[in-house]
Amino acid sequence: QMQLVESGGGLVQPGGSLRLSCAAAGFSLEYYSIGWLRQAPGQEREWVACISSADGVTHYADPVAGRFSISRDTALKMIYLQMNNLKPEDTATYVCAADQVYSNKCPAPTEYDFEGQGIQVTVSS
Repeated sequence: QMQLVESGGGLVQPGGSLRLSCAAAGFSLEYYSIGWLRQAPGQEREWVACISSADGVTHYADPVAGRFSISRDTALKMIYLQMNNLKPEDTATYVCAADQVYSNKCPAPTEYDFEGQGIQVTVSS
């Protein structure tokens, strides 16, 4: 059974850092596009970052570029999102997701095949 489980969320002050982890089971990371999505209350889900399946290149949404970093460890079946210089507008539920389509682009938020349960990140003083 394919599964994704996030961990590492919590409360952090503006300017601080957090690292989210996502444990994958039941599939091989190198054959999937892996992404992090987020959704704040009252807002639509948005794409944050992804690693495309065809070339392993990382991609970032403009609001997080230069502050966030996505990575994966295919041997450990782990996906990470390092978040630095966090801002209150980064507050959201973060979701790890996977899509089997072979592509050098990131899937849209609604195109992922499956996802984790989500984890809360709150940036507040």
